[in-house]
Amino acid sequence: MSDLTAAADVDTRLEGHRVELTGYCYRMLGSAFEAEDAVQETLVRAWRNFDKFEGRSSLRSWLYRIATNVCLDMLNAGNKRARPVDLTGPTPLAQAALNPLPENTWLEPMPDGRILPSVADPAEAAVARESVRLAFVAALQHLPPKQRAVLILREVLAWKASEVAELLDTSVASVNSALQRARATLADTDSTAPDTANPLDEEQRKLLDRYVAAFEGYDMAALTALLHEDAVMTMPPFDLWLRGHDDITGFMLSLGASCEGSRLVATQANGAPAFAHYKPNPDGPGFVPWAVQVIDIEDGAITGMHCFLDTPRWFPLFGLPDHLDADA
Repeated sequence: MSDLTAAADVDTRLEGHRVELTGYCYRMLGSAFEAEDAVQETLVRAWRNFDKFEGRSSLRSWLYRIATNVCLDMLNAGNKRARPVDLTGPTPLAQAALNPLPENTWLEPMPDGRILPSVADPAEAAVARESVRLAFVAALQHLPPKQRAVLILREVLAWKASEVAELLDTSVASVNSALQRARATLADTDSTAPDTANPLDEEQRKLLDRYVAAFEGYDMAALTALLHEDAVMTMPPFDLWLRGHDDITGFMLSLGASCEGSRLVATQANGAPAFAHYKPNPDGPGFVPWAVQVIDIEDGAITGMHCFLDTPRWFPLFGLPDHLDADA
């Protein structure tokens, strides 16, 4: 085998793990772009040291060891990402103000295709999907970094305690203790995942169709009928978040009134239904990017509208066009 052929073979083998490694790093870091940076660093380190890989463990285990070390180094900086609901209480509509916080404050959305590998087992696919929901990834941020790694490897990826102990250079007893503490912490956080199916069942599809019609028609009565009475709306990078359909629709008719006449384009993020939100172009025809909306559904109602507004970052990541024609 020529050197070029061997190098191409190594590239192919390493790239085959990119999606699952990105999912792991995203759960660890809570940031789409930091996760992709961590995976790139992992693959670069693996490439440089591939001649030292002796096959005593699987290639997958070796890559996870590297990725874990990369993430732990990044987390040593102490940054912990959050949702607006993790930082403050809800703001009454009468006091609503749009105060941005730095980008590195926020838990970030992630396209499904970048973090959810194709698996044949429906149960395994369901676990993977639930473990990238915004609420669960936010809950992980409450854990110390090594506990976070232990919980993801044991509970999400179903590694044995002995495998995790080997990866972290520690004992099985230490892994089991860390997992017990991590479970206790998560039990005290709001990490309940929405109940959307994959693929969406008929009732969920109809609910989302009605949501699109209500939002695009800016029909607040129709939207109210779809929202749970305790639904929340968040808008990173603003720390403001609203609870209850009255405050949400009131905001949309006041500070958010420029969204009237918008268009929604379906996508998927964090194992949940999502939409690219385009507002009418104030400077000409057509529509321009405004937000990526991630939607939570529970018990036949919409319980969360999470609107990520930094579209110069999100729309390229999701492969979304930067303009919609007027007849879209």
